[in-house]
Amino acid sequence: MPKTSPSPKNTVDPAPVKLPREIKVLIAAAFLIAIGFGIVAPVLPQFAQSFDVSVTAAAVVVSAFAFTRLMFAPLSGVLVERLGERRTYILGILIVAASSAACAFAQDYWQLLIFRGLGGIGSTMFTVAAMGLLIRLAPPEARGRVSSLYAGSFLLGNIAGPAVGGLLAGFGMQLPFLVYAGALVLVALLVATQLPAVRPRTGSRAASGGPAAATAGASAPKQEVLPLREALGIPAYRAVLTSGFANGWSAFGIRMALVPLFATAALGAGPQVAGISLAVFAVGTGLALTFSGKLADTWGRKPMILSGLAVNGIAMGVLGFTGNEFWFFLVSAIAGFGSGLMGPGQQAAVADVIGNNRSGGKVLATFQMSSDFGAIIGPIAAGFLVDAFSYGPAFLMATAVAALSFLFWLPARDTRHRLP
Repeated sequence: MPKTSPSPKNTVDPAPVKLPREIKVLIAAAFLIAIGFGIVAPVLPQFAQSFDVSVTAAAVVVSAFAFTRLMFAPLSGVLVERLGERRTYILGILIVAASSAACAFAQDYWQLLIFRGLGGIGSTMFTVAAMGLLIRLAPPEARGRVSSLYAGSFLLGNIAGPAVGGLLAGFGMQLPFLVYAGALVLVALLVATQLPAVRPRTGSRAASGGPAAATAGASAPKQEVLPLREALGIPAYRAVLTSGFANGWSAFGIRMALVPLFATAALGAGPQVAGISLAVFAVGTGLALTFSGKLADTWGRKPMILSGLAVNGIAMGVLGFTGNEFWFFLVSAIAGFGSGLMGPGQQAAVADVIGNNRSGGKVLATFQMSSDFGAIIGPIAAGFLVDAFSYGPAFLMATAVAALSFLFWLPARDTRHRLP
């Protein structure tokens, strides 16, 4: 009988949705970018110290990149809305390539600091533009899956990059910067030739990756811009800013700045233990990414973000009280797992707010800024707590930040109902 006819399958299982070829181009580009970044990351502090500066000064070179990303994120949003995602992406990639090549030829510490900081401008440009392209090109029913694939490509590149960078450093600390610059030029060529100007997605065939989703043509039509004020009026968008801040605080801030110090001071372990903990965190994240994107498309964005905040927040708090290497590694992996649970849901929620047929440069830039701000503030606040008390309260602060975001998400309505 008619009343027993099955409900549409695409509301349950997003797997049959075909991803456009352009999405695969962006995923390949992300892998190349991440490998290049990973090549430079382990060499940069040592290169800075080769100019006879203190450890603190060397750390400032690392932070300069994140600081300029944060400061220039609003400009990136404006450029995306005026120039379009593709042009902003290519321009940003070329700026980072030039910055990396210039670092290789730096003659003193201040030149290195300036050149590295300038790279942050290009980084925020292509990051915001890439998010915009993914939102525009991804089928609405597969936004979580696309976010997982994109994040997974970055993760693989970040894992492989440091190993390659360590080998290249044996031929001189300048070589990794030049290799990174070359990889970025290759990315710019890949995007310029394989990713034509993007047109808005229209109709059901676009949602399934059909011809309407093709991105041909010399220029894309002018799109409606989603004002930041309108996005801030949506509770889920306000909530995703808090979870982005919480993830930046723990996954990019505390993990990179405090975990190595804790391994040495509290566990009495060498730097290799800190390196292994970062690796197992990445493994935990990668494991979650194998299914969290699909679940964000089927269960919804909110359940995945809430579960990720809970798992990551609790694990980060426990991490400061681990007393041996076994528990240190295990809890690090669980914390990474929580980060992987929430990541695709966050990206998909922002995509839901903007939609395929609108431009949201400022909306995307603000979301990126929330993560960068957490990554900058987290280590500073944690360092203060370590000096004033101990490592335990410093790690518990990450739990408190995650709990606050959890409370913001509880009353927010899941954005999956906003498709497309």
